[in-house]
Amino acid sequence: MDPAGFLRATPPFDGLPEPLFAEAVARLEPCRFPAGTWLSRAGGEPLHHLFVIRQGTVRLERHGQTVQVLEEGETFGFTSLITGAAALDVIAEDDLVAWRLPQETFERLLADRAFAGHFAAGLGQRLRASLEQSPVAAFQPNLSLPVGDLVRGPAIWIAPGATVVDAARVMRDRRISSVLVRSDPPAILTDRDFRNRVLAEALPGDVPVARVASGPLRTVPAETPVYEAWLTLLDAGLHHLPIVRAGEIVGVVTSTDLMRLSSHGPMALLRRVERLGSRESLAGYAAQVADMAAGLVAARLDPVVIAQLVARLNDTLLRTAIRWAEAELGPAPAPWAWLALGSEGRMEQTLLTDQDNALVFADEGLAARGWYEALAHRVVGDLRAAGFPECPGGYMATRWNGPLREWRERFRTWLVEPRPQALLEAAIFFDHRRAAGGLDLAPLQAVIADATDLPVFLRAMAEQALRFHPPPALLLRVRGESSTVDLKKQGLAPVAFLARCYALELGAAERNTLERLLAAERAGRMDPELRETVAEAYRFLLGLRLRLQLRHLAEGRPPGDEVALSELSPLERSRLKESFRAIRGWQELAAHKYRV
Repeated sequence: MDPAGFLRATPPFDGLPEPLFAEAVARLEPCRFPAGTWLSRAGGEPLHHLFVIRQGTVRLERHGQTVQVLEEGETFGFTSLITGAAALDVIAEDDLVAWRLPQETFERLLADRAFAGHFAAGLGQRLRASLEQSPVAAFQPNLSLPVGDLVRGPAIWIAPGATVVDAARVMRDRRISSVLVRSDPPAILTDRDFRNRVLAEALPGDVPVARVASGPLRTVPAETPVYEAWLTLLDAGLHHLPIVRAGEIVGVVTSTDLMRLSSHGPMALLRRVERLGSRESLAGYAAQVADMAAGLVAARLDPVVIAQLVARLNDTLLRTAIRWAEAELGPAPAPWAWLALGSEGRMEQTLLTDQDNALVFADEGLAARGWYEALAHRVVGDLRAAGFPECPGGYMATRWNGPLREWRERFRTWLVEPRPQALLEAAIFFDHRRAAGGLDLAPLQAVIADATDLPVFLRAMAEQALRFHPPPALLLRVRGESSTVDLKKQGLAPVAFLARCYALELGAAERNTLERLLAAERAGRMDPELRETVAEAYRFLLGLRLRLQLRHLAEGRPPGDEVALSELSPLERSRLKESFRAIRGWQELAAHKYRV
């Protein structure tokens, strides 16, 4: 590859304006160093060039310990150029072929804000920026568009004393599917309310709208991004969202409006899930989720937000399966709650993976335990038909179901007797989230909160979490037997598991990994810069894993967690290494903190 082509494909040169880029190409100098060459020694003469690796590898060391291994497309020397000092040993591990830029050229290129920002930014900022650099196809929707831009007409109001016939005529004449009601507090009357509360109940036409309207209103500011409006509608199970600007409702956006923005978006899939008529129609759900995720990735939506959207869609599917089961079994004998566990409990699952779920019911339902077991078998079967494989370890509601008092005792036993199996089960079940049902789970959270006073349990959990760790820096290279990494076990799991330990120590109720990291920062247990770096590393790894899994699906391969470094672009490899280095640094601090 010619120098210009190679440099234009290498961050941060890829964003340079043409005059500066042309100057950089003109001043490039080819250079070669045999394996074993020490290019710089810590405390010695600093480097006077910025190097861009074309072939070979460079090892950075501090006090004899490998800090980082750099390969094709990566740069080094900028720390010396910026600080005027050599802080690390720099060694050519293999025969090195590189291009280099003189210091004076590098300093002129710093006049470009984006170029300078690449070297000045912290790791967290670089990781975040790398997720934002992929091009957006012209046909993809802008999911950061303010939802207020989708308002197609003014808000239409009706008095609370108006009749349902009056409201129906307004909706017909205006060709709208809802009207706002000037009650206190304000409410909304939708076409669904007409079906469910007027027609289905055979109410007369003179019934006042205040009797059948839905309230209080769930509103969002007009500047809310479209993807957040999606989340709001999915959370609340709504199809109409009043939009507020300057304290006044200016209109209503519907799920149909959002569907028009993206035919493969979550609102379109939500509509299909809500209209499922039979178990036979469950097939294909996994493919539809993957199709939706691919569109959202192409639109550069945050992978964490994609995971939240998928979790809410999965909850909708779950409630559909539960509705079918209740129609066959009759009403529940006592309140209950369906628990989503693991990554689904943390709302961090992107594509569909193995089921991890459980069922808790009120103590008074123990005499009718068979009803709950039948519910579990039906729902687990329907989820399997929809594309959720059964958990190989058996962590499903068909096995894990029981009254609340059993669950409380089980949780207590795990805390006071932290044997290996107990720690494994605590790690799975302490990430639970109520996905359906109305049973209050506060008693279980109260038991989990007791972990703050149990240092033996916390240390055991931390020791278990630290068994998952990134690969050593020396093994992160394109060639060799160790050129494959497991993004889940070696990247995502170390962060999620250690964040759980911090949350348990704090007694925090958060389940999501990034929310747990924030809780640790707010409590003064985690430095803000460290929290940002670890959070962005986690976000980067989640997005990288999703992109690779979608690529594998498109190629007809199963979407696994392992990736060969040769599959990655130079930028992805560089950011992957930086992410692993950040995680290792946090783990070292945590090992000292928990005395592991």
